[in-house]
Amino acid sequence: MMTTRPAGDLTTSSGTFRDLLAAEWIKLWSLRSTSWLLGLGTLAIVALAAQSSLDTYQSWPGFTAMERARFDPLGEAFSGLAASMLMIGAGSLGALTIVGEYATGLIRTTLTAVPARHRVVAAKLAVTAAVTLATGALISGGTFGVSQAILSGRGVAVSLGDPGVLRVLAANALLAPVSALTGMGIGALARHTAAAVVTVCAALVIVPTFFRPTVHQWLNDLYALVPFYVWRTCLGLPLLRDDPALPTVAGSWAAFALWPLVAAALTLIVVRRRDV
Repeated sequence: MMTTRPAGDLTTSSGTFRDLLAAEWIKLWSLRSTSWLLGLGTLAIVALAAQSSLDTYQSWPGFTAMERARFDPLGEAFSGLAASMLMIGAGSLGALTIVGEYATGLIRTTLTAVPARHRVVAAKLAVTAAVTLATGALISGGTFGVSQAILSGRGVAVSLGDPGVLRVLAANALLAPVSALTGMGIGALARHTAAAVVTVCAALVIVPTFFRPTVHQWLNDLYALVPFYVWRTCLGLPLLRDDPALPTVAGSWAAFALWPLVAAALTLIVVRRRDV
């Protein structure tokens, strides 16, 4: 005997989930902040890489032998400032994708149409992760291409085949989705635009900038769980420092994976348990 799906059940077919993805895509790009953060943010970071590389190109003849020996071409492509800008922008965008829907009341309409909240959250996470990963990859590749084209005029550029380069580029790109999904988790908790954005900035960038290796290994192990710290001291460096206090590559990748996974679980729990 043929069975029919209840009219209100929108969560059982793969086609329906595609519809949810399409809806979340539309909602994401309907936010004016999306175009500003992704578009202008990308241009600003690439322009920063170009300016830094041009400054180095002009100053290179005056570099001392020690300065030349310590020079990192990838640092010109993607500096700590660029990483901070990317993490704050992506994290804020992630927070706004959920905070904005609560602020406008659209979340009521969404959850009325799709009572299975886990499907809504999964679609939000998937769309946000995909968009920010693409943006991160564009920024990582763009800053690398522009900076190395400029530095090649002094013979100090690196190529994709050089040791550590692909790892650094991958880490640079992943800063965006890691930050965005973390921001979404913070937004689900805060449900207030200003509070969410401030918390994102503090948690992802401001507080970690003060972390330094110490003689207390338990503190070093704690620091090794923070994405910005592990990027700055490990994944963002083509040549790793020989220091047991610093994070390992494997541990750093684990930290990169842990934050978005925890944030995704937190978002799901909060959205499912809280009343709208």
